[in-house]
Amino acid sequence: MSYFTSEDEALLQSMLRQLLQSVKEKITGAPSVECAEEILLHLEETDENFHNYEFVKYLRQYVKNTVGAVIEEETEKCTSAQNQGEISGYDTLVQHLTKKTCESKEYREMMHALKNVMMIVVESLINKFEEDRMHDKELDSKAKKERQSGYYTDNCSDSDSSFNQSYAFMSQEQLQLLTERLDPIQPKEIRQEALQTLCLAPASDILSSESWPSLRKHLTISLADPDATFSEKILRFYAKTFSSSPFNMTKEVYTSLARHLELYFLSGGYSLHISAGLDVSNSDVNRLLKKVRLLNEYQKEAPSSWIRHPEKYMEEVVESTLSLLSVKHKPNHPGSPDFLSPMHFLALLDIKAVWFKKWTHAYYSRRVVFRLLERKYKSLINAAVQQCLDYFEFCKAAVNKNSNFSQQHCCDMQSFSYTGPELQYIYFVHSLCLLGRLLIYKQGQSLFPVQLKNKKDNVSITDVLVLFTQLIYYSPSYPKTALAAHSDNYSPESLVMEILQVFCDQTGCATECLYTDAVIDALLHPVQSLLSGTEVYINCLETALLDVADILARIAASEDGLSLLLYGENEKNAKGSLTAAHVIVQFTKKLLHDDISLLSGSELMPVVKGAFIFVCRQMYRTCEGLQMLIPYALHESIAEAWRKTSWLSERVPTPVTDADSISSISQESKNSVLWEETLLDALLIFSTTPKGLFLLHSTGAMNDCVNFMVNSLSKKIQTNEYEDFGNRIIVTQMATTPMAAVALQNSGFIKALVTELWALLECGKDDLRITQPKSTPVDPIDQSCQKSFLFLVNLLTYPAVFELLNKRDIPNKPMYSFREVPTDIIDIIDRLIILNSEAKIHSLFNYEQSHIFGLRLLNVLCCELNTLLLLETQYKVSQVLLTAQEENVTETSEGHGVFIIDGLSVERNHVLVRINLIGGPQERILPLRELDKGSGLYPWPMFSSFPVPKCYLSEIPTKAEFRQDKDLDKLLTLLKSPDKPTGWAEICRKQFCKVMKTSPDSISGSILAELIEKFVSHLSESRVDCYFSTGSYKAMDADVKKENLSSVQKLGVEMTVRYGKYLNLLKEDAENGLCFVLMNCEEFLKQQQRTVVSSLCCLQEHYAGYDWFASSIFLIMSGDREKTVTFLQQFSRLLVSAFLWLPRLHLSMHLPVTTLEYGIHPVYFCSAHHVEMLLKAELPLVCSAFHMSGFTPSQICLQWITQCFWNYMDWSEICHYIAICIFLGPDYQIYMCISVFRHLQQDILKHTEAQDLQVFLKEEALHGFRVSDYLDYMETLEEIYRPMLLKDMRTIRAQNT
Repeated sequence: MSYFTSEDEALLQSMLRQLLQSVKEKITGAPSVECAEEILLHLEETDENFHNYEFVKYLRQYVKNTVGAVIEEETEKCTSAQNQGEISGYDTLVQHLTKKTCESKEYREMMHALKNVMMIVVESLINKFEEDRMHDKELDSKAKKERQSGYYTDNCSDSDSSFNQSYAFMSQEQLQLLTERLDPIQPKEIRQEALQTLCLAPASDILSSESWPSLRKHLTISLADPDATFSEKILRFYAKTFSSSPFNMTKEVYTSLARHLELYFLSGGYSLHISAGLDVSNSDVNRLLKKVRLLNEYQKEAPSSWIRHPEKYMEEVVESTLSLLSVKHKPNHPGSPDFLSPMHFLALLDIKAVWFKKWTHAYYSRRVVFRLLERKYKSLINAAVQQCLDYFEFCKAAVNKNSNFSQQHCCDMQSFSYTGPELQYIYFVHSLCLLGRLLIYKQGQSLFPVQLKNKKDNVSITDVLVLFTQLIYYSPSYPKTALAAHSDNYSPESLVMEILQVFCDQTGCATECLYTDAVIDALLHPVQSLLSGTEVYINCLETALLDVADILARIAASEDGLSLLLYGENEKNAKGSLTAAHVIVQFTKKLLHDDISLLSGSELMPVVKGAFIFVCRQMYRTCEGLQMLIPYALHESIAEAWRKTSWLSERVPTPVTDADSISSISQESKNSVLWEETLLDALLIFSTTPKGLFLLHSTGAMNDCVNFMVNSLSKKIQTNEYEDFGNRIIVTQMATTPMAAVALQNSGFIKALVTELWALLECGKDDLRITQPKSTPVDPIDQSCQKSFLFLVNLLTYPAVFELLNKRDIPNKPMYSFREVPTDIIDIIDRLIILNSEAKIHSLFNYEQSHIFGLRLLNVLCCELNTLLLLETQYKVSQVLLTAQEENVTETSEGHGVFIIDGLSVERNHVLVRINLIGGPQERILPLRELDKGSGLYPWPMFSSFPVPKCYLSEIPTKAEFRQDKDLDKLLTLLKSPDKPTGWAEICRKQFCKVMKTSPDSISGSILAELIEKFVSHLSESRVDCYFSTGSYKAMDADVKKENLSSVQKLGVEMTVRYGKYLNLLKEDAENGLCFVLMNCEEFLKQQQRTVVSSLCCLQEHYAGYDWFASSIFLIMSGDREKTVTFLQQFSRLLVSAFLWLPRLHLSMHLPVTTLEYGIHPVYFCSAHHVEMLLKAELPLVCSAFHMSGFTPSQICLQWITQCFWNYMDWSEICHYIAICIFLGPDYQIYMCISVFRHLQQDILKHTEAQDLQVFLKEEALHGFRVSDYLDYMETLEEIYRPMLLKDMRTIRAQNT
């Protein structure tokens, strides 16, 4: 389109004129023509409405139609060039497109046509302007003659097109004339005609004229004109001004309207009273409501624009509003209490105080509003509080009289009048919403306390929130089913709930205001009444209880709120009294047992039960909350309710042909299933903590809970919500216990996980449309597979691996098809880790990437030494990797090739070193898994046969001769002394701590052996210190052979002896000595075991794993087998043995039978549980990092403790760990783990961000950690937590032993 018709010219002329009229104010204010041109050139930058002008829209469309094809063609060319690297960068692309378009033929033709048509349009406009100016002069002279002759005729009607074309250039003289004619002293006809002209004039001209101040006064006075038509026209002018003028102009109109209303309410002629009600159909009332409505509409729109103008403009609007709303009769006025105030009218039109919400939303305006309220208009706050108090007193009185008044505030929608109580109720709702918004902000809270005339005491924020809370159950309300039909619910209960829910979301103000004992007591009032059996005067009890549960659940969801419920506002005073948590769990148990008579038979009873169970869930999902709720056995009550529901659901009758009965049975069945799922979900949440998972085992609902979780997870996977931290933590906790791991396997969870992994790793998603080839991964594990990798790392703990892999052979098929998808962990090992055949290699689409994934997984798994022993003994992993390394060499004529350095060989080298060498951070050197960018590409030597090159082990420094330390001498003297005074053990402990702090290196070797030997020997002879009773045992013959041990134990012995020899602690014949120790320990402990019938592999005769603690003691005793056996026999009597020596309690008669059947060790449900609890209190950032990673501290702590920190700490630190637990108590095991997390805090935060926290914690040794450095910190933890921890640790024993 490169030409224009006459219609186009007329259209362009009209649109250009409109544009010039819109920017007239900017152009006329320019000091020169050049400045005016500059303004027009930069109009797009300065005018926010630039793109809304019709002229601009027309030009944009014209350009698009003319050169759009050129731009698209050039864009396609540039895109292809950019892909080939010829053009780079967005800016370069834009410049290239612009240049090519401007050089095109179409662009030149377009510009030529535009210039021609615009010249014609501009010339036409100039001519029209001259005609209009001459016409204005004629009008002006005619108007002067009419004024002199004393009459007026209307030459400016609505249909006069000449006025509509020329009003944009209305002169100051015309505006002055209009102002004079609108003077109230002028005759009515003249004022009316002048007002007609005013309404047709542009608002911007009027508001910016010199006559506006006088005109504003005339309009303010004229608004009170008894002629409704006249005042209506002024309101229309105001409305037009509000919609078409900037804020700096409209604020003048607003303040004029507000001032008029203020004067009206203060005038003697105003006589409306609350008691008389309000008839909206009355013309005077209707006019007044229209004025207030216009005011309110502006109030809601103004905040969107006032930030762009000076603060003084906004302050004028705010102050004029507050001044109007604070109007009231003088106290001595006879109608003062019954005065129908401006606030009543505003409440009628904006019942939820939306205007106040918008004014306080931004800090810019909120600061001004609150400042003015504090300085001048605090009476508004007082009145709002008084209104709420009055309504509450009315409700309370009505409830106590047992009167049914739930319908009294529901006005007839067809009615045009309001009664006095209805007006008061509307004002109350407005006040409630205003106060709810006010208290959210710190500045609003500073307005309290307030002093009311009829109350002696000040009303504080807490008093107001207690009042709000009481309104939930004292105010009239409807059942939840009835409320569903109403879209806008103005019941006090629902309004208060909105306010309190916002408070719970605003953590800052909630902590200061909502989290108080007074508010919690008010919330729990109906609960307390039902528990105590006292008479309850509450409207719609079920609804009130649901609301109370909602707020309590929100409070419990936050750290501070949970602390308030558990311990009260003042924790020190909470010890002697029942806190809110106790009340809630007692009430929940009564609900579950159907022990609340007032609620029996209620349709909403299951909903109320579910709501309070959810409150309890928020508490027992944390370690500290669970600790407090354990005595109530809530898990048993929930499990009992679930079993009952499950039994009833199985007995649902078969539907008959009657349609009504089918419908009722179907609904009943749905409700039953929903309630059953609610209970299963509540039970499942117990598994978020170690002790909670232990309690879940005792309910017998483990399999059902796991099936429910897997079904929920599968639905979330389909909706791309796989990243549910809560479910990932539950799976991680469950994987740490054998029974739960088996349940995960049986539920199909592991199959789904493996299938999903294979799709990502090998196949890709079937529903993914391939538009371009998939990029080659640059990371060892592609980002798409990272989540599945971490899920496997979380899942494959030793208890899970043992149950899933024990005595299972690798498939090793002769052929694998491409469509054969793994479904189990054994398949993952077969297809990704042990690639010992061509068939396996050829079955992979992405061989290198998939095998690296498998090797990385193997590397993490082998960090857990028991898992390493299992994989090595069953699948000969080392030999498979060595064979692969041997085959990965270059072919040479000499026959001895060089290792090919690639991704796979580097990974295999790292794994081989890790799984064949034991050592801490300064003892073992692990090769890097990346190539060096320097000259030496890969400096680490590769190998294809044992032994591992010596360069991967550090040289053990020769021990310096320690000078005999006085403190150490004193400790040894104390231990050797035959006299044991009272408090001997405590004296020894203090002396031990002193030595540990001053010269920790002295506690090693033979000295350490002597210390623990003497100390344990004494404690084992003391009845007070002995926790376990043991019979007499005589050691076996000395000629115990290695062949009598299992393959896992044999390999463990070899690794231990190799490590001991490296440390120069053992001699050549040490293997037989260690075998002697292990066999004697097994026989000795067998005397204290009981038979347990179970399908779990770990509960068979032998302990599932290697005895790392006994091996550690063997090394400490320098290979002396008699000393080691004697020490372990004596040590087994002490409580600390249960937590340091894990095989000690295998199938032990000292544990309850139920505990044994679950296969969960006390280290997990006691030590690890308390580690998680202390971590939250002591290191909240670390605790949050674990939660965000979907990983649990308990899992890594169990791994550390099971293998006595082997591979994580150097031998000297392992000795110190064992020593402090023996000397200072079993709770030091917990403090030790907390100290490690404190040491690793920065690394944990960094790796949480990198999304590989669990890999870091399992693979990396504890660099720089020394036990002695953290002993002071451990002592501070002991002072705070020891009473609680030791009390819990002592409860592991069966009651009858």
